Amino acid sequence: MTSHPDSTAVPPPGCPAHNGGGLPLYGPDFTADPAHVYERLRRQGPVAPAEILPGVDVMLVTGYRAALQVLRTTDKYGKDSRRWRALNEGRVPADSLALQAMAPRPNCQRTEGAEHARLRAAVSDAFQRVDVLALREHVERTAGLLIDGFATKGEADLLNDYAKPLSAYLLTALFGCPPEYSDRVVAATTDLFDGVEPGKADNELVRCMADMIALKRARPGEDVTTWLVQHRVQLSVEELIHQLIVIMASGYEQEQNLIANTLRLLLSDERFAGSVGDGRLLVEDALSEVLWTDPPMANYAVHYPYVDTTLEGVPLQAGEPVVISFAAANNDPALAGSLRTGNRAHLAWGAGPHRCPAREPAHVIASVAIECVLDRLPDLSLAVPAEQLTWRPSPFTRGLVALPVTFPPAVRATPAPTGTPVPASPPSPDRGSGDTRRTTGPAPAPDPAPPSSAHEGADSSGREPDSRDGARRWASNPLARWWHGR
Repeated sequence: MTSHPDSTAVPPPGCPAHNGGGLPLYGPDFTADPAHVYERLRRQGPVAPAEILPGVDVMLVTGYRAALQVLRTTDKYGKDSRRWRALNEGRVPADSLALQAMAPRPNCQRTEGAEHARLRAAVSDAFQRVDVLALREHVERTAGLLIDGFATKGEADLLNDYAKPLSAYLLTALFGCPPEYSDRVVAATTDLFDGVEPGKADNELVRCMADMIALKRARPGEDVTTWLVQHRVQLSVEELIHQLIVIMASGYEQEQNLIANTLRLLLSDERFAGSVGDGRLLVEDALSEVLWTDPPMANYAVHYPYVDTTLEGVPLQAGEPVVISFAAANNDPALAGSLRTGNRAHLAWGAGPHRCPAREPAHVIASVAIECVLDRLPDLSLAVPAEQLTWRPSPFTRGLVALPVTFPPAVRATPAPTGTPVPASPPSPDRGSGDTRRTTGPAPAPDPAPPSSAHEGADSSGREPDSRDGARRWASNPLARWWHGR
């Protein structure tokens, strides 16, 4: 195995750095049309200087081939941000969101080598225990109850009335969250990704995860949190906290965006117009399209060169953040003419040793959620022209503020178990679910081998899942009571 410097090493002083001046990946122009910014960067080559947040300079990878090189070449690029030169030299603004998004953490996303392998083993093993078939049934039932909340009204916001609460219920359910914990995770995650007091949001996530770990040690269940706590690698409390933050917070954020972005495509693209009721194949095609062209995580996977090097002829310096633009790389003009429908070689789930370990359940949740709403409301239409939809300002994610739609009012269709009322209105988007005993079980089948194509080997599979006050809130929530069969 090729050796490289220790992850705590700081590059020597006096080493020249890029002079900044890169295009900003924030502000109204970028939020409205990021593709235009990526194109301008691409003119400088497959890697170009950018400012991901005010005062935070990075090298953004916009080329597909260059992105794969960084993601796979572990003997040249590391994930440990203790290498981050600007951070070590005190040049990162103290209040920057970058400190939450890029600073060192003991999680499987920002570590490398043996440390990463150990943390990744625990996370991967936990997700392998999720019963994807049972998860699919839960998505169908939960989606039905949410749709019942607005089906008779003839209008809805499919992001805030549907994608958000569905993601909260299903993703937090996988982790065995009581509702009061789910509320905290969703609120803090939203603030973190939107840049609203990111330090406060990050601290709240740490506290919430610590509380969840204590709960699961006292009352273990059949859920991802328990499986992490009990895993043979014996993660410390700090390690458990940071694994949960990265897989829960980013999971919730990306899931809601994947669902909403795909629904937007189905309702606005003329290739799908008038065909939204055509079935599962259409949904899978649309999901594939979004994962290729408009992935929910647009720019991330930060790497740091161990030593000064070059990438596709572009010089990079040791300790300089190299950020993968999944959105730009997937839309690299060099891929023009490639068959993308059904091709899983996109980079939306990452690639290499850090590819997303939860891609299968995430894909199941999104595909079933979309199928359910199209089955129930086949005559959906956007309430406003697609170009008038507003996007959330974020350099990292690609998500809408709202997705308003209209449709002919429909009757309720989801039967509730005996004695369990169906909510008259959709549950709060800030509510999660609790027990996951019915969403977990035997490991699903392994991922299929990457497709044989011009991009073979991308291994970026795009298809693949106690307080008394808290108890009172749980008991008063109809969907929560239904979830437990009460």
